[in-house]
Amino acid sequence: MDAELPKAPVSRPAAGWEDAVALTGFILVAVGQASNQVLARGLAGSVPPFSLAFFRWSIITIGLAPFAITAIRDGKIPLAQNLWPILAAGFLGMFLCGGPVYIAGITTTAIHIALIFALSPIMVLLISAALGIEHIGPLQWLGTALALAGALLIVSGGHLETLTQSSAAWGDLLVVGAMLGWSGYTLVQSRVAPRASLLARVSLFSAAGALCSLPPALQEMWATPAAVFNARAFEAYVFAGLVPGLMAYAGFAWLGARFGSVRTSLVLYVAPIASALLSWIILGEPPKLIHLVGGLLILGGVWASLRK
Repeated sequence: MDAELPKAPVSRPAAGWEDAVALTGFILVAVGQASNQVLARGLAGSVPPFSLAFFRWSIITIGLAPFAITAIRDGKIPLAQNLWPILAAGFLGMFLCGGPVYIAGITTTAIHIALIFALSPIMVLLISAALGIEHIGPLQWLGTALALAGALLIVSGGHLETLTQSSAAWGDLLVVGAMLGWSGYTLVQSRVAPRASLLARVSLFSAAGALCSLPPALQEMWATPAAVFNARAFEAYVFAGLVPGLMAYAGFAWLGARFGSVRTSLVLYVAPIASALLSWIILGEPPKLIHLVGGLLILGGVWASLRK
């Protein structure tokens, strides 16, 4: 057997270039994800929520269809065995994170949406522990407590009575439901046809999300056709399908393939920052001190909970 040749060390310029590419990719993906939260707040109910979700997921489905068709043809996605898991993933990750989030944008801010969604890794950890998949150590329990305290601080605005007296709290609670759905989606999607690529599976999940969104979307089309079919709504559908849709998913898949899942998970920490900056620049809603404190608790808690 031939001796293995030693690998040439990576030169500093090459390593620096790779780091620059990674940083740029993280920022672009985070901005793409955050743009959906800003869209939800910026539209503020002017575009019917389930119609927006239906067209968004339809665009993503069609855009990624070549990946799904290839995977199905190659036998990497046996539809007969995966039909119900695909529907479950589409309901949890696409339906619950579609229309309800756009409704929430009427009464809550994009910063709130981003910070609440940042709790998803905590929920995944707790669900995994409850199912016996993951063991939670002392540091992870501490991180969980910090993150949940930060979320409670943000949702309540520092006053617990806000949870029952403020209409804004109901928007936050809708986002909490969507975040729980995304956490369930995170656990389910990785177990559906694992031999297929992420983009192939996302196409099928998006199709399921569009299917679940169709009944309420049809009701909106029947009740308020002028609100569903107009130039502004069309622009929103295209933007939602392309930027926080195809571009964000494709970027995330590229980062995962190039830099690995561990480094790609850093997007979790960049997305709330991107959302806060976009909210400030586009919507004129700067972060407040309570967002900074709550955000630090959440992101610090998520960081601690992901340590082994």
